[in-house]
Amino acid sequence: MADVDRWFEALARGLARRSSRRGFLGRVGAALAGAASVPLLPVLRGQDARAAGPDEGIAGPAGDPTSCEYWRHCAIDGFLCACCGGTQTACPPGSHFSPVTWIGTCRNPADGRDYIISYNDCCGNAPCGRCFCNRNEGDRPVYLPSKSNEINWCVGSPSLAYHCSTAIVLGVATPGER
Repeated sequence: MADVDRWFEALARGLARRSSRRGFLGRVGAALAGAASVPLLPVLRGQDARAAGPDEGIAGPAGDPTSCEYWRHCAIDGFLCACCGGTQTACPPGSHFSPVTWIGTCRNPADGRDYIISYNDCCGNAPCGRCFCNRNEGDRPVYLPSKSNEINWCVGSPSLAYHCSTAIVLGVATPGER
């Protein structure tokens, strides 16, 4: 037993010689600051939005997804993928979803309910150039990046080239989410 005690004592003394309290407190502080910055990351990943089963159970007519006045486009800023060879929920061929998105809440006039919409940028091709829409209902300043449509959300993808934007319904919004 004495050998084990001497071994742990030597280990503890060696650790005390190589480290300091300030260094330990600095590492703990950095870990806490890093953990506190996690809420600043974008709140929704594009992969999750596509897995949510978009557009299921939504009442009313589909509307015209190539129109800026379409109810889902209440917070969109960019070219509509429905005019660029894709759909309101899928990127055109040759482009891909950005891994991060911005979100908005839009009211469906057919059923009077608010829905959470994920606006996914499609990246990898040159800008589409057709059906540009810039609606800013519910847009927030850039210090709330997850609710701002003024950011190029292709920064998280292999290509920074923005092509167009989709509008995917994630679900019904609760009263506090508008």
